[in-house]
Amino acid sequence: MDLRRKRVLVTGGGGFLGSHLIEKLTERGVRDIFVPRSDEFDLRDRVVCREVVREQDVVIHLAAKVGGIGLNQKIPGELFFDNLMMGAQLMEEARLAGVEKFVALGTVCAYPKFTPTPFREDDLWSGYPEETNAPYGLAKKMLLVQAQAYRAQYGFDAIYLLPVNLYGPRDNFNPDSSHVIPALIKKAVEAKANNRPYLEVWGTGSATREFLYVEDAAEGIVLATERYSSPEPVNLGSGSEISIRNLTHLICNLVGYNGDIRWDSTKPDGQPRRKLDTSRASHEFGFKSTTSFEEGLTKTIQWYKSTISTEKEAVPVTV
Repeated sequence: MDLRRKRVLVTGGGGFLGSHLIEKLTERGVRDIFVPRSDEFDLRDRVVCREVVREQDVVIHLAAKVGGIGLNQKIPGELFFDNLMMGAQLMEEARLAGVEKFVALGTVCAYPKFTPTPFREDDLWSGYPEETNAPYGLAKKMLLVQAQAYRAQYGFDAIYLLPVNLYGPRDNFNPDSSHVIPALIKKAVEAKANNRPYLEVWGTGSATREFLYVEDAAEGIVLATERYSSPEPVNLGSGSEISIRNLTHLICNLVGYNGDIRWDSTKPDGQPRRKLDTSRASHEFGFKSTTSFEEGLTKTIQWYKSTISTEKEAVPVTV
């Protein structure tokens, strides 16, 4: 698919991943891009979904209500309902409007809690997701069911991508809703700025995670949009794995913080392990991440520091 000739709707285009995706599309020569903003277009409303897909050729659905373990524990009902309604109604209205292609972004949280490592797409239905993020993960997983059902019944070209945990510049650093990398960067930077003797981290540090640099993820989504058309879900990841303990030490080292790290084992670790099998993305549409983890973390830390460089001192964070 030559996207330069298409009208492309990107939900969530003003967000973390979305802003990088817009840049990738623009680099490809795509000029007709519509980004509906959440303060004007509430995608939980089916009438609004009908309005935004009108006369669009391609829909890339990134919009989501999402956060770390704390937010998932606080508002699981909202995360389930809002994500389910946005995705299901948007895809249905896109089908009815004659949209040529629908790209649905799922989540690694859709995988069962105890999935054999590396996670293969065929293992998606081999168990229940990790409890702390199951409502969100299952809501997003329904987009895969819907995409496959619509392809089977209507011949609708809907694809489903499963990105692993993303990180990079413009990430969400709000401690109430951020994921692990921005949360740790914020804590380490502020602990150093305020000469704190230690910082506290949730869990035991034993859980492992795979991370994908956001610009690489955006490139993967564009490649899939251009080249992939199949009912099978596809992982997007880097293929590498690191424990939260080692991640914390790496971030502290890159930030230059030399204090102690205290682990709050009363807080959950989340899913024990996460590492994806990324061979399908490589085989089907030639995607492979190109940014090394340390390089990506360095860029992310530099970006975060630049956002607070005009402040006289870092704002204290509760740890």
